[in-house]
Amino acid sequence: MTPFAASGRSPWTVPVLQYVLAGLALGAIYAIASASLVVTYASSGVFNFAFGAMAFSVARFYYFLHTENGWPIAAAAAASLGVFAPALGALLYWLLFRHLLLRPPLIKIVATIGVSVALPPAVDLVFGKLPNTTAPGLAPVPLKVFHPFGATVTMDQVVNYLGLAIVLGAGVAVLRFTDAGLRVRAMVDSAALSGLSGVNASRVSLGVWATTTTLAGLAGILVAPTAGLSADGMTYLMAAAFAAVVAARLTNLPAAVLTALAMGVFTTVVQRYLDPESALSAQIVPSIPFGFMLVFLLYYALRGRVGDGPSGGALDRAIRVEGDGAGRTGPRAGRRAGSRAGGLAGSRPSAMLKAAGLVAVAALPLVLDEYWAGLAVSGLALSLVLLSYTLATGEGGMIWLCQITFAGLGALGAAELATTHGWHPLAAVVLGALPVVVLGVVIGLLTLRLGDLYVALVTLTFGLLVQTLVFTRDRFHNYGQGVAMPRPGFAEDDRAFAYLTLAAFAVIALAIVNFRRSTAGLAMAAVRWSEDGARTVGLSIVRTKLLVSAIATYIAAVGGGFLAMGAQAAMLDSYNVFGGLVWLAVLVTIGSRSPVAALVAGLGFHLLPGVFQTYLPTGLADVPVLLFGLGAIMVAKDPDGVLAMHARQLRGVADRWARGRAAPPLPPAPLAATASASASEPTGGERT
Repeated sequence: MTPFAASGRSPWTVPVLQYVLAGLALGAIYAIASASLVVTYASSGVFNFAFGAMAFSVARFYYFLHTENGWPIAAAAAASLGVFAPALGALLYWLLFRHLLLRPPLIKIVATIGVSVALPPAVDLVFGKLPNTTAPGLAPVPLKVFHPFGATVTMDQVVNYLGLAIVLGAGVAVLRFTDAGLRVRAMVDSAALSGLSGVNASRVSLGVWATTTTLAGLAGILVAPTAGLSADGMTYLMAAAFAAVVAARLTNLPAAVLTALAMGVFTTVVQRYLDPESALSAQIVPSIPFGFMLVFLLYYALRGRVGDGPSGGALDRAIRVEGDGAGRTGPRAGRRAGSRAGGLAGSRPSAMLKAAGLVAVAALPLVLDEYWAGLAVSGLALSLVLLSYTLATGEGGMIWLCQITFAGLGALGAAELATTHGWHPLAAVVLGALPVVVLGVVIGLLTLRLGDLYVALVTLTFGLLVQTLVFTRDRFHNYGQGVAMPRPGFAEDDRAFAYLTLAAFAVIALAIVNFRRSTAGLAMAAVRWSEDGARTVGLSIVRTKLLVSAIATYIAAVGGGFLAMGAQAAMLDSYNVFGGLVWLAVLVTIGSRSPVAALVAGLGFHLLPGVFQTYLPTGLADVPVLLFGLGAIMVAKDPDGVLAMHARQLRGVADRWARGRAAPPLPPAPLAATASASASEPTGGERT
């Protein structure tokens, strides 16, 4: 809520001090969130994309105690922040986060995204969905109002100030003057050396996750009165706090806090000079944190190569073994991944399994009724977009989180060409995707010298800015109806359009497979393996990455056009950036390097919720989302994905069966026959 909205006056008559004080209250929430993210990353190497879900879970528990069961504020806050939040952090650490230390960046990101996807529906299943997201904070209601120097300050804002002061005071005291703080600082410097000196790294990490989850819960409770008690509101809080974390180079806690406060003040003060009734104001204000983040990221990109922050000392880097997945891999992991990929490509059971799957998919439009055929159409169209992840992330090792944005831009461009300018729908999809490629190349250029985590944040920021500044414009949004997008005349019914989409998928999938085997594809694999080694043999890192960026962007935009044709409208609410994180999580769960996995993931994403909505009670409607999140969490155990895991198991069974057929064991001879043969055998000189 803006200061002038709270006071009921025009922004020009409100003192600037009131905007500053409101901005400090907002910045205090950002500061608490960014402090939690920085401490978590600095001590564990995990950038917590599940922060918003954790904040929502703790705030929902507080609401359950305080509002639904009538607990006093102090008791509900003590139980939520002193018991529930630390227990949740400890549980997540024990189940997942302790297994992520030596995983590559993609697996860390997808696993934490899995937590962010799974936690909200799990909480809703336990406590129930809220029909109204309005929630009280830690201040008694009705709120007291103060008037320092003519400004208006509510008790909620005062609580925000006190919350930040307590967090900073307690944090500094613990980190600087206690043995526990000394152990945490030792973990940040070098986990390996701290372990050699007798520090129990697991116990320290457990304490860090319990503490940072408490900070997440505090931020969630404080922001609930203004942002609402919803997973979306908490996720926006997390994304806004990313800007302060980026400004802090991921590990500088004072810089993160100061940037968060400055960002909060700027966000509120700028509203004094904007028309509150203007649609442009409604787009600019939510974009300010992401603008901050983009400025810092561009600054770092122009300065030179920026890694993902310190990951410990020399000993930590020496013992670190990167597993399979996107990002840089060690030789042992690379050989393991290569052998798996080769085995899967060449094994007869795997090929038979893929062929059977494609035949089954091709038969779906013939056997499904209208409702299920519509879901299958949406799933097939989504599979096209997921192929862009297969190329960019699975093959190129680039952790891009804005493919859904490229899909939305492709859908919007195709719909404008087909509806406004009268183009044939297929021509509009194929040619309307070309301008989007320019954006993909520009992002590729900007991220060439950034570490994997920074690349993920750059692409996430780009997606959020496009979503806020472009997708919400009245001309394109059209009250949620979007821009109309017709289907081709020969594919107007779902069955014909399903086969058209499946044909497009087959063409693009074959192109990706052939690209993988081409000279450019081999160069891409070499760059992904080792940029220094590829540079040594004369490969152009820039050219290779830009080529992959351009092709992946084009595939995503074409997929977006097919999604728009399937829905017969480019409905831009469907291209929410955080929804794209769910897409990525589902794909990596199935397998990030296989086109067949993209097909399975796309169909499963739409058909599985349909099964729950049709055949199970309505209270279980969120279970598919929970399952998607749990599946993404499981990639920490098997980064190759479910499809590759089952293919390896099937290949093992087939190999054992083949060995058994090739060399069947001889049956044992009867005892009587053995004795007879021994008696008739010649001895000594009788042998010839």
